[in-house]
Amino acid sequence: MSTTTERPAPAATTAPAARPAKFRPRGESSPLSKALSHGVLIVASLIALFPIAWILFVSLGPDKNDYLHPGDIFGKLTLANYQHVLGDTDFFTWFGNSLLVAGVTTVFGVLLAATAGYAVSRMKFPGHKPLMWSLLITQMFPIAVLIVPMYTMLSELGLLDSYTGLILVYSTTTVPYCAWLMKGYFDTIPVEIDEAGRVDGLSPFGTFWRLVLPLARPGLAVAAFYSFLTYWAEVPFASTFMLSSDKYTLAVGLQSFVSEHDAQWNLMAATAVLIAIPSAVFFYLVQRHLVTGLTAGASKS
Repeated sequence: MSTTTERPAPAATTAPAARPAKFRPRGESSPLSKALSHGVLIVASLIALFPIAWILFVSLGPDKNDYLHPGDIFGKLTLANYQHVLGDTDFFTWFGNSLLVAGVTTVFGVLLAATAGYAVSRMKFPGHKPLMWSLLITQMFPIAVLIVPMYTMLSELGLLDSYTGLILVYSTTTVPYCAWLMKGYFDTIPVEIDEAGRVDGLSPFGTFWRLVLPLARPGLAVAAFYSFLTYWAEVPFASTFMLSSDKYTLAVGLQSFVSEHDAQWNLMAATAVLIAIPSAVFFYLVQRHLVTGLTAGASKS
């Protein structure tokens, strides 16, 4: 008699547990999008820095035609252009004139724009909206249209070829834009601060000067940066209204390197680098306020 042995049934295989799906947190980008965004930013940075690097490189070439053969500059790098500009020209006179005009315009224009912006933001007097629109419309006129009437007015007032006349001209163009900018920023400051100042016995100007203006430092920084950067190297007004060589600004003095037949590009490049240094320093001093000042009040102005 044969005996049959029963084989044990194979154990049932359990399917591996499914891994939970990974969810990317909201706001987090994928590695591919991060790589693409960083690549775009790097390319944009190189495009923005290339003109600066090119001017700096050309300024180190001793000959005025070295920009046509940039590869030859590597073998003859020199600071002779800077020595010539600083030692053999009226650079420091131009620098002082530009610093005086741009500095006074910045301080005077920003303070005047701050008072105008504060008045429109807090005091809803009749015609305040047409006033702001008229200030904005003045920015639509090109400089070529404004030069002739301004030249006539300065000539009749005896302010032609004077720092005062040029500062007034600059102020008339910077105040309207800065007033709009400051009005939008003052709108973000709570009105309760003004009311608290009145309770403490401050006058309207005292409230503005002691309470509101310190809170508006980011907006003031943006307005000051715009004013200084615009008129530090301004050319059309300065070259038209300043007739004496001892009153030339940097931008007008830069034209002395351009003759009737050619231009000394190496000296112009060196002067351009020197002109850019104060602007870079001023930007460094106010840059921490720029983002806040530019974005605050954007939806209320």
